[in-house]
Amino acid sequence: MLSVALIAVALGLSNLAASVAIGFAGVDNRLRREVAVTFGAFEAIMPLIGLLLGRRLAESLGGVASHLGGGLLILAGAYAIVHARRASHADAPRAPRRGRLIVTGAALSVDNLVVGFALGAYRAPVVLAALVIATVSVAMSLVGLEVGGRLGSLRQRWSAELGAAVLVAVGVAITVGVM
Repeated sequence: MLSVALIAVALGLSNLAASVAIGFAGVDNRLRREVAVTFGAFEAIMPLIGLLLGRRLAESLGGVASHLGGGLLILAGAYAIVHARRASHADAPRAPRRGRLIVTGAALSVDNLVVGFALGAYRAPVVLAALVIATVSVAMSLVGLEVGGRLGSLRQRWSAELGAAVLVAVGVAITVGVM
């Protein structure tokens, strides 16, 4: 079970970093709830899907999963940078729309798919592992939101660009295998 906890923390680091980026635009209870539900659902469901798809697909998808998830985050961050640059600097940064939050949650959880394959291969209690991973990821996401919210209020003018840049950085880190 210690290995599942360590896996959960490792997977939760990308959620923490992405949540810091999201929090730059400001944090309220609605955003906390949406991030917790979205990220938690993806973090719990993807290992289960991985288990169902099987070990054979895991071998063929293996290294591509990190690149796919990282690439999606880079694209989401780049889009957010372009959007933030087009917006008037007088506009207050806004929390991400639900669709972008879902894409981010999906991108962050692609590696969980591979974890599900591995958990199935090692006969770990997958449902319990998925719940542990989701719980840790939600907790780390909520901490990230608070950190991002505090940092964003310090530099309100550049918060949208900075938050998007963090998303790009997380995507690059996932793609090259640092996270």
